[in-house]
Amino acid sequence: MREHDDDFSDDDGDDSPSRSQRRRDALAVFELAERLVSLTDAQLSQLALDEDIRDEVEKARRVTQQIARKRQIQYLAKMLRRREDELPAMRAQLDHDRQLARRETAELHRLEEWRERLIADGDDALAQLLNLFPAADRQHLRQLARQARVERNENRPPHAFRELFRELRELFGDDKAGDDAEE
Repeated sequence: MREHDDDFSDDDGDDSPSRSQRRRDALAVFELAERLVSLTDAQLSQLALDEDIRDEVEKARRVTQQIARKRQIQYLAKMLRRREDELPAMRAQLDHDRQLARRETAELHRLEEWRERLIADGDDALAQLLNLFPAADRQHLRQLARQARVERNENRPPHAFRELFRELRELFGDDKAGDDAEE
């Protein structure tokens, strides 16, 4: 009976992944291919991809029929699976780009929040902003906030509204450049 137990031991030297694991890996590569196809031209140009991979991404983008597009993406995924050693670098670069986009979006939301506070709260919000940026032009910011409030109330084009955002972006951008210099 003991000999029979050894026939079914897990130490048979077969280190290949299970069928389920191979399927999960293939789906992960397919999702990577879908992400590549969904990138904008600017984002794609920043990736270090071989020409044949780039060409297949372009082909998949041109296909408009859903099933044909899926087939093209599957072919791209097949090409990517053949280059398994390059996949971690591609994923890392895409994840880095995604994190960068999230940070940029968070920064835009912060600027929009400050703009809304300046328009709604007036001098109170301006005082808080000047605590953060003592060198900021108080009069100019106050004037832009008032003009933006009038534009909104009178349904006029948002010139001062946009200019206020640009001023805030410049203030916070200068602050970020100062933070980078300190490091």
